Amino acid sequence: MGDWGFLSALLDKVQSHSTVIGKIWMSVLFIFRILVLGAGAESVWGDERSNLVCNTNTPGCENVCYDWKFPISHIRFWAMQIIFISTPTLVYLGHVVHVIHQENKLREEQKRNPMS
Repeated sequence: MGDWGFLSALLDKVQSHSTVIGKIWMSVLFIFRILVLGAGAESVWGDERSNLVCNTNTPGCENVCYDWKFPISHIRFWAMQIIFISTPTLVYLGHVVHVIHQENKLREEQKRNPMS
């Protein structure tokens, strides 16, 4: 199915440098944000323009009024927050993957040349 040993090594490496508060914070943050975004956000903010009433009959007025009152969609804002919050974690995970790869390469080299 997959290389679970690599995932286990990655999580062990990450967990060794994380505080308890950091572990809890990231878990709660991701679970609740993604849960809210996936479960409720579309039903709450999915049809944002249907009830907007514009006071003129000028063509394009509804789009301009809506863009003026709500410059960014709530769903897009939440998705953007998740991306911005998860980026440092993903960069750190990339670094950990690099370190694990370097350690494995060093181990293989030491197996081939035990005296060096």
